[in-house]
Amino acid sequence: MIKITLKDGSVKEFESSISVFDIAKSISEGLARNACCGIVNGEVVDLRFVVEKDSEVAICTFDSQEGKDALRHSVSHVLAYAVKRLYPEAKLAIGPAINDGFYYDFDIEPAFNSTHLEKIEDEMRKIIKENPSIERFELPRAEAIKLMEDANEPYKVELINDLAEDTVISFYKMGDFTDLCAGPHLMSLKPVKAIKLLRAAGAYWRGDEKNKMLSRIYGTAFLKKSDLDAHLQALEEAKLRDHNKLGRELKLFTTDEKIGQGLPLLMPKGAKIIQLLQRWVEDEEEKRGYLLTKTPLMAKNDLYKVSGHWDHYKDGMFVLGDEEKDDEVVALRPMTCPFQYTIYNSEQHSYRELPLRYAETSTLFRNEASGEMHGLIRVRQFTLADGHIVCTPEQVEEEFKGCVELIDHIMTTLGIANDITYRFSKWDPNNTEKYINNPEAWEKTQNTMREILNHLGINYVEAEGEAAFYGPKLDIQFKNVHGKEDTIITIQIDFALAERFDMTYVDKDGNKKRPFIIHRSSIGCYERTLAMLIEKYNGSFPTWLSPTQAIVLPISDKYNDYADAIVKEFRNAGIRITGDYRAEKIGYKIREARLERIPYILVVGEKEAASNSVAVRSRKNGEEGAVDVTKLKNRIILEIANKEM
Repeated sequence: MIKITLKDGSVKEFESSISVFDIAKSISEGLARNACCGIVNGEVVDLRFVVEKDSEVAICTFDSQEGKDALRHSVSHVLAYAVKRLYPEAKLAIGPAINDGFYYDFDIEPAFNSTHLEKIEDEMRKIIKENPSIERFELPRAEAIKLMEDANEPYKVELINDLAEDTVISFYKMGDFTDLCAGPHLMSLKPVKAIKLLRAAGAYWRGDEKNKMLSRIYGTAFLKKSDLDAHLQALEEAKLRDHNKLGRELKLFTTDEKIGQGLPLLMPKGAKIIQLLQRWVEDEEEKRGYLLTKTPLMAKNDLYKVSGHWDHYKDGMFVLGDEEKDDEVVALRPMTCPFQYTIYNSEQHSYRELPLRYAETSTLFRNEASGEMHGLIRVRQFTLADGHIVCTPEQVEEEFKGCVELIDHIMTTLGIANDITYRFSKWDPNNTEKYINNPEAWEKTQNTMREILNHLGINYVEAEGEAAFYGPKLDIQFKNVHGKEDTIITIQIDFALAERFDMTYVDKDGNKKRPFIIHRSSIGCYERTLAMLIEKYNGSFPTWLSPTQAIVLPISDKYNDYADAIVKEFRNAGIRITGDYRAEKIGYKIREARLERIPYILVVGEKEAASNSVAVRSRKNGEEGAVDVTKLKNRIILEIANKEM
């Protein structure tokens, strides 16, 4: 007998091995009809998967992310099938499910563009209507390679050759179309009722700009047309909130091809927001005992060789000079760590001085691939609230806790504490070239971090292969309006660089010891944070962060002097205010001020001038009528001081 423990804790017994689909059927016919895939002992599997021993099994419908992924991955194969029908010369690359849909990469000349999508989508609908059988089969490596070579699919052959020797090589056959795939897939295309191809784009094979640019088609799929329509409407709304569009419309930043990709220009309004954030963060760090440093924007490659960045990160750096030709080669800094370690090493330290908390608002440079850059999210020059804590082993947990508390304070004040998630990023022991190869140190440090996270009660997910090359990280994740997840802040425990830089402290017994180092940021990259805030608030920033907090609109030039007196009074009180003295109709000026998302619009005329008041239109309360100038001034001052949302 085989015992199957279901998600609700109940146990079903079966006389012999049984497929996940048949387990679902034994629960109810309705569940079997709606099932997309299963989870067996924590692993997502196909409904065809046969359970041969006592196991924990969950049945996944479209309501779960696993179910959505299985359905959309199946539809990505429909996309590939349709393309091969219409364009037999196209070569297949990969076609995974992603957060809200799927994509498939093709090698075809000329590349697909938006004009091809309707024709391909129509062919996909034909295939779904035909509802061809979906069958899974496995082949030995040699036979799998021959199958793909005979089909003239070089990218599939490359993928097979890169698989580990013990990998099960599986294929899925849909009608007369066969594709290399690990699954899982639907049992049938019958449940798919709504599909949409969204856009075509370019993508380097395996994400490496040294490889060929392929043609990528993005799409999505749902069980119901109404759900698809709602999703498409949400995508349109997301486009309107996209910081890359809205930030330019609000004149927060711009770019210029003569300056270069990934090098945004912060305009006065955007620069003001960054300045406000920077001053605030530096003050918050100082309250918590951080010591400010200012270090060079570049250094000789000797420094990066000591830190290990030269071996592990050289391709991501801007290098000035040639090692073979020049006596001295320098590189723009991609990080601040080795500079602050050098400051630490400039004198001997006692355990009584620790922890030492260094902080710096640092300009950094990273040679991002052209295909990876996007607006303010991923750029080649950026400003980081960087910092490093040098401490004793006994102080690590308390200092780590302090980093988390500072981040929580900043995220709460910015109004995004509920929008972030935590990821515990670990090394990949199978990729020792990417990391410092010290398995024992990795395991010890990762266990230490896991204990700290558990003690702090942080709800996190673990991700293998996402660590820094010198240690594990706690990554704070945030999704943009399109659902793409980015890391905005990290806290890292470093087990390697103190030794590389020969950093020591003298303990209470007079012995020299190696300190622990915590790499951390408090608000992350300011440019990325600005992008996040643009999208979060749709450009309507809280008053304390608004580049312009109030604007005075005289209804005619007779009241310009009164408007100007209000501007001077508010400015003297620290309020960012301006006046619109143009000879335009008041309605036009109000509409423009609203489009600029200015929190307070103050209209003045004869009545207001006579009563020392202003007619207030605020984002929070709408039309408020006449308000005394002094009362309004004090109200805005308090709102700014409290950083009200």
